[in-house]
Amino acid sequence: MPAGQLSDPGASGSARPAASGQPGPARGWFGGDLPTDPDVGISELYQAHWHRLVRLAWLLLRDQLAAEDVVQDAFVATHRNWDSIREGGRVVGYLQTAVVNGCRSVQRHNVVVDRQNLRDAAAADAPGRGSHGSAETQVIHASERDALMNALRSLPGRQREVLVLRYYSDLSEAQIAQILEISPGAVKTHAHRGLTALRQTIDPRELS
Repeated sequence: MPAGQLSDPGASGSARPAASGQPGPARGWFGGDLPTDPDVGISELYQAHWHRLVRLAWLLLRDQLAAEDVVQDAFVATHRNWDSIREGGRVVGYLQTAVVNGCRSVQRHNVVVDRQNLRDAAAADAPGRGSHGSAETQVIHASERDALMNALRSLPGRQREVLVLRYYSDLSEAQIAQILEISPGAVKTHAHRGLTALRQTIDPRELS
């Protein structure tokens, strides 16, 4: 499953400024010389990684605005803690961890909101009150382009995170383990279970 196959072309339509040229991995991925001035460092990282991190967040959230907010918060936190992060030599690793954790917070909030919406809908459909029928209010995903995205979204959170980081961000098991703060063995287990689940719901050729 190539890295780009897990992305949505529409998810890159951010209003943020695009990076100039086609830069390779920015310094500070998991080491390298980093600027002492946080403004300079954040500017470099922003230009090199903004769009990629937004697409990463979008794959986990399927919400463009929420994805941009999560990434913006990650950059703010990185700027605030620049000195300590810079000394550790893995600024972009810190950014990715902050994005993943931010997505988890959004998802937890969404679960609470969804539960409240379900309670409100149940109350509206009680005897003696009008009901518009849930079939008319549900979002229909008919496009084949969405098949993989929907299947990925249905996975448990940790499996989805591992697959997105592995096949979209093209990180090694060791890097994923560092970002998610789990063992490399756990990364292998989550990846295997996630791929197995995907193969049961979509065309196996999509995963080749």
